[in-house]
Amino acid sequence: MTDLADGMRYVDLDFQGVPSVIATAVLEAPGGVALVDPGPPSCLPALRRGLDQMGVGIRDIRTLLLTHIHLDHAGASGTLLRENPDIVVHVHERGAKHLIDPSKLLESASRLYGDQMEQLWGRIEPVPAGSVRPLAGGERLEAAGRTIDVAYTPGHAWHHVSYFDASSGMAFVGDTAGVRIGTSTFIMPPTPPPDIELDTWRASTARILEWRPETLFLTHFGPSVSPAAHLHEMLERLDRVAGYARAALRSGGTDTEQAGAFQRDMRAELQRHMAPAAVRSYELAVPLDHCYLGLARYWRKQAA
Repeated sequence: MTDLADGMRYVDLDFQGVPSVIATAVLEAPGGVALVDPGPPSCLPALRRGLDQMGVGIRDIRTLLLTHIHLDHAGASGTLLRENPDIVVHVHERGAKHLIDPSKLLESASRLYGDQMEQLWGRIEPVPAGSVRPLAGGERLEAAGRTIDVAYTPGHAWHHVSYFDASSGMAFVGDTAGVRIGTSTFIMPPTPPPDIELDTWRASTARILEWRPETLFLTHFGPSVSPAAHLHEMLERLDRVAGYARAALRSGGTDTEQAGAFQRDMRAELQRHMAPAAVRSYELAVPLDHCYLGLARYWRKQAA
């Protein structure tokens, strides 16, 4: 549990026993609590511990603000609703149906994670349709005593939104601002399939900066207090990482050989910036084989 601003804290979900990989933001008010990205069911014990330290129970939660429906961000939503049916879930309209019926989402995730699904994420429960509030972007919500602005911010995923609390200057940006783990200053763009779109991602970062936020809150992991510099660096690295994938595709060889070349380039870059333990944390948050698959798909679509 760490303070962000008055009435605003975050919980380290201790994903797979590793600190500083997934964070849930907690907005508190006398009328109830809002969570931004509650994480996966496998992390619910850590979420409960963090909330307990604040004197908050699941019954106090009134709102979930989901940046997108990937399991590391939104997977626990249905489980929380089973315990507290009064929770209202805000999510982009493209993702809403996959919360209500997660079968296709789970099928897609299973192709990436295989027999690790249960260990990584736990059991995914559906969210009742009546509890879901679809978003398009441009809305203004009331949550935990705050006025929250919503922007549509695809590029990482077509169902991605970001949230802004003007009273604190805090923008909750999910994966749009990349991944920065622990004390590292290295920013890694997460590029899993199937929705990566580079120009759209750049436009989404510009949309976030239109809010003039004082702080970005990253689900992976925590606050960043220099939004413009952070996003500039993230976009520079996105271009570089996309270049590694493009070079791998052009190198010839099998799909496995191309993916291996990308992963070697990326792992070497991580190792230039951080210690081995930190590299492992980044790879837990951003699996390099998934990053290659998303960028390879993007480049193949561009070529077509």
